[in-house]
Parts: sequence; C-alpha cells; structure tokens
Amino acid sequence: MSWQLVAAIVVFAAAYVLIATEKVPRATVTLTGAALMVLIGATGGDDVFFSADTGIDWNVLFLLLGMMMVVGIARQSGMFEYLAVWSAKLARGRPFAILTMFAVITAVASAFLDNVTTVLLIAPVTLLVCQRLAVTPVPYLITEVLASNIGGTATLIGDPPNLIVGSRADLGFTDFLVALGPIVAILMVALIGLAWLMFRRQLHYDPQRATQVMALRQRETIRDRRLLVISLSVLAAILAGFLTSRLTGLSPAMVALIGAGLLVLVTRMEPAKIFADVEWETLLFFAGLFVMVGALVNLGVIKALGGAAAGAIDGHWAAGAAGLLIGSAVLSGVIDNIPYVATLAPLTQDLVDAGGAAAQPLWWALTLGADLGGNATAIGASANVVLLGVARRNGHPISFWQFTKYGLITTAVTIALSTAYLLLRYYL
Repeated sequence: MSWQLVAAIVVFAAAYVLIATEKVPRATVTLTGAALMVLIGATGGDDVFFSADTGIDWNVLFLLLGMMMVVGIARQSGMFEYLAVWSAKLARGRPFAILTMFAVITAVASAFLDNVTTVLLIAPVTLLVCQRLAVTPVPYLITEVLASNIGGTATLIGDPPNLIVGSRADLGFTDFLVALGPIVAILMVALIGLAWLMFRRQLHYDPQRATQVMALRQRETIRDRRLLVISLSVLAAILAGFLTSRLTGLSPAMVALIGAGLLVLVTRMEPAKIFADVEWETLLFFAGLFVMVGALVNLGVIKALGGAAAGAIDGHWAAGAAGLLIGSAVLSGVIDNIPYVATLAPLTQDLVDAGGAAAQPLWWALTLGADLGGNATAIGASANVVLLGVARRNGHPISFWQFTKYGLITTAVTIALSTAYLLLRYYL
C-alpha cells in the first residue's frame, strides 16, 4: 500500500473515533480531516468542488439548506404548535401512542418526501409535544429518525441512495414500491415493537399533564394565518416538485431552493430570522465528511471492498444478494450511504448484466442494506446527522453512543428480516 493510502485510512479512522467519543465538535473533526486529505494528496480541488462522485455532494447540502429555510419560515406561523397539540390530543396524552403515531407519520412521509426533509418537519412538532407533556423527547426523536430511514426505503425518492440506484438500474417509482413496500410495512411493525422494548421505561404517563393537554385549543396556536396558508401552499408545491422531478428535470435540491426562495420573496421576512434556523454546523459537517469519503474513493479503498465482494459471489446469486445486503448494511453504518451507493452501483450493474434475471434482486439488496444500515450509527445516514443537530440546538443532545446502541439493535433486526424477505421472495 502507498503511504497516501495508509495516511488516508489513518485520518479517516482517527476522525471516526473523535466523532464517536465527541471530544471535539464534529464539524471541526470532518473539516480538519478533509484538509488533511487534501494536504496528503488523497484528493484535490477539482475533486472536492466539482466531482459528482468524489467531492462535496452539493445536491444534498442545498436540499438541506432549502428545507431548513422553509421549515424556519413555516415555524413562525404556529403550524408546528398546532400539529403538536392536535397529535397529543388525538393520542390522549399517552406517550407510547404518541410515539407510535409519530413513527408511522414519519415513515409514510419519508416515502414521499426525502427522509431528511421529513425529519426537519417532524422534529419541531415532537419537541413541542414533549414540552407540553414534560417528558424527554429523546426516545421520540430516535424512533422517528429510525422510522424515516425505514420508510424512505420504500420509494424511489424516499432516500438519496434510492435515486442513485433508480438512475443506474432504470427503475421507477412503482418498481421500488412493489419490490420494497411489503418489507417496509413489516419492518415498521418490528420497529414499533422494538421501541416499546427499548424505551418503555422512559415513556411515563402523567394523567394531570394529559388532562392539561386535552384542554388546549389547537386553533389558538396559529399566530399568522396568512403565513400558514402560504407555507402550506409552498410545501405542497415542493412535494409535487419532488414527485415530478424526473419529468421536470429539476433535482430535489433545486425544488427545495426554489421553494425557499419563493417563501422569502412572498413573506419578506428578515434574512437574519430565516437563517437563524439553518443548521450551519450540520452542513459543514457533511461537507467535510463528503471530502473524506471522496478521498477514500479516489484511492480505491471502497472500490476494492466492493470488488472483493463481487469476486466472492461467483454466480451464487442468492448468497450474493444476502452478502451484498449485509455487507452494505455494515459499511453504511460507518460511512454515509450516499457515496457508498454511488461507488457500489457500477459494480452492481456489472453483476446484474452478467447474471441476468437471477441477479436483478441485487439492486434491492444494495438498496435495503444501504438504507437500513444507515440506522446503525449516528453518522450512517444524513437524517441521523440532521436530527442530532436539531436535538442539540434545542437543549436535548443525543450522544453518538446513545443513538448507536439503539440503532445497532434496530439495524440487526431489520437486516435479518430483510434478508429473509429477499431470499424467500426471489430465490426460494
């Protein structure tokens, strides 16, 4: 191995340890790691800023920026307070009922919006409900982000890796829904059961608080009805833009930015108030992480891992599908699943071309492994990173290991169920 390869692996491993131990702010870690990758020659300016495969994924960053701005403006209308009171009253103030309802809403929304957008929309509602009930929001937030990664698996637009797979394999919205919709429904039932086992001791029911919540009038929470109507209209237009992106040629990032710009123009809200809700630390964290992973791609580390997996299949498609699913889950828990899928998609395409119909389920194995494996650690998926940033800003920090201990359990169960589903449906 060249000294650059060794140095890059050391930098990445050290950065991962620092992120896990939380001794240094995570944005500082990834930006420093990115700078070191440039200094050792593992990546360069053209790769960092202009490469779609090994540089900063501007689509992800601008999608996040646009939706953060939209959520920040919509928040001023009182929309989230309304949803918080309405949902708490519907569940009659019972914590587990609220958790279940939020998890299902998050999963369904993540199938039609991307999971990062869904987390940005549901988190403020959750924080307000928990404040009303005087309970910790941590179990709710963790369950919701796990649900978002599961629900986003079901459709083409639900998770960014799905867009990569769909583009490479020429698979449409219906293809994803038919192939992965059934297992996602099963996984959501499993997640609700796991949430009860993992969090039941933290879900305390307070009859007095519940009575106070039931007495609230949700209509009184709306502070600006004009802004509410405008925000809902723009959100509906953004959803339509996401669903029709293949027809219009507009990427989800462009749709989000156009929606944010339209809201800024119509509402004429002060820029300082709008940008105050943007998670700048999260955006910088992602930028650094993309550069570090891109450096590993440049040096052939990820391709070598994928090539080794491809060689091990050797025509045994059932075993190959199971291996690709499990291997993708493991690797997606360590590195962000977007660059991982971008690297593995060409290798999977070669295998599918060679194996024909028998190898076609490898696409679903890659999708399930990458999406569900993102639940394993706090940095395994974009939604995880965003949610931890929102929780920290609102005074409820969730540590790397606090999230990961629940994420690992959930990932193990969902991957086991997905492997069984894949084998039973396509090979047995």
